[in-house]
Order: sequence, then C-alpha cells, then structure tokens
Amino acid sequence: MRALFGRKVLNLKELKELTKEAKANGLKGTDYEVIKEVKLNDEEFKEFAKDFCKDQPWITKEDGGSNSKGELRCIRVRNTKTKKSILIDSEGYTYPRYTALEE
Repeated sequence: MRALFGRKVLNLKELKELTKEAKANGLKGTDYEVIKEVKLNDEEFKEFAKDFCKDQPWITKEDGGSNSKGELRCIRVRNTKTKKSILIDSEGYTYPRYTALEE
C-alpha cells in the first residue's frame, strides 16, 4: 500500500490540496503499514481534521517511524459515519506529524 504523506500539514483541507497537487506532479507515495486504528464518530473526526497540530491522547511516542521493510508505521483514523480515513505517522511525537489520505 502506498500513500502521499505531507509533513506538518495543518488540517484536512490543506491535506486534500497537497495530495491533489502531488498527484498532478506524478508523485507515487510511500509504502506504509497500519499498526493501529482509531475510530471516531463524525463530530470527533471533523474536530480532529480541523487541527492536525494538536496533540491527541491516542497517539503515543512509540507510534510511527519505519518498520524493518522501510515502510512507514501508521495509525489509521477512520470516520465511522463516512468510512473515510487519514493515515498518521507521528514520528515519535503525540500529534500527527505526517498525514496522508487513505484511498
């Protein structure tokens, strides 16, 4: 699986714009592995998506980084209503340092 990750993206709106631009430029994305999944209701997901710079209680410093195959270790954050999801590589922080749309 591959996804286009952005570093220190502010919110979902910016992530969508950056992803569209990256695809237009022919970028293919990075291999990743989902290490855990967080399910949020629609309201919680929208609140989360407004500010990716905010620390989240379900992200630990042990989440993120790379596995032995060089894939990014990610948290999948899923909206239980829409089934849309965002991938997060926290890279040792407690906020979404790297984010991607999961397609």
